[in-house]
Amino acid sequence: MAEEVSEIALSKQDLRAVTAFAAACAEVVLDIFEADRPEDRRPRDAIGAAWEFARGGERGKALRDTAWAALKAAKSADSAAACEAARAAMAAAGAAYLHPLAKATQVKHILGAGAHAARAAELVAGDDRSVGVERVERVERVGQAVRGASPAVIDVLKRFPAAPAGGGRTGELIRLLDDDLRGR
Repeated sequence: MAEEVSEIALSKQDLRAVTAFAAACAEVVLDIFEADRPEDRRPRDAIGAAWEFARGGERGKALRDTAWAALKAAKSADSAAACEAARAAMAAAGAAYLHPLAKATQVKHILGAGAHAARAAELVAGDDRSVGVERVERVERVGQAVRGASPAVIDVLKRFPAAPAGGGRTGELIRLLDDDLRGR
């Protein structure tokens, strides 16, 4: 028998707030990818598409295509840090596609960009885990300052179950960010 999953009410404004938060998180580590692959604009384009949607644009094929392109850029990166920075860009564009399903895995759409950005910063610092924790704290502060998105993002986040287990270090950072934001 299939498990029934309840739906969560999400407005277009909710999706725009989550996407703005994700774009702001990814934007701060874009330079890590661009230092590795300066000719590759795919992550920058994904973040740009995320901002366009967050500011009132439509959610459509271009947004999806830039997310997939950023993922391909991540796979072509020469360093693990650049890979994580590109994944943050992919997650920013993908945030617009948060599904209204009461499933813990959907939290990755909300917090994935912040967690990948924190992981990129850790890797640049020689895999220093304290840098990731500090970056998660910075992500929280960014959320407060980004066009008033934080209260809206926290409200959306709290509609979903807590972040799921697994996912390696990025999963740990998602859960850390999830716990901190829900605790406000």
